[in-house]
Amino acid sequence: MNTKILLTTSAILLGIIGIGLSFLPAEVLTILHLKTNQTSALIMQLLGALYLGFGMMNWMAKSSIIGGIYNKPLVTGNLIHFAVGAITLLKVAFDLKDSKEVLIPLTIIYTLFALGYTIVFTKTPKAVNSNA
Repeated sequence: MNTKILLTTSAILLGIIGIGLSFLPAEVLTILHLKTNQTSALIMQLLGALYLGFGMMNWMAKSSIIGGIYNKPLVTGNLIHFAVGAITLLKVAFDLKDSKEVLIPLTIIYTLFALGYTIVFTKTPKAVNSNA
């Protein structure tokens, strides 16, 4: 598995979600058909900060050796985030009444990233050629 592509795409996804939640919390709540008030907007902005931080961490690590014992905390954090997120989204995906156009694609994306990080978590990276 090409970990650079996995980390880059997940960094971009998390960054886009983070920017959206940080700077457009009321609009995101409206799209999701949720009540907009000061507390819910604040929670969305804090969640956005979390997504931005996670995305930046993935972006900065995209050129590192990932897998096996290398960068285990990074892989574990991503695996848990995407796996728990995918399971949670899958539980609700079949009973959705609102926001299907947003949540069903997000469910598919989260499931694919969970599978990708599961593969990275269980495989040892290929040897790096060190002809210096």
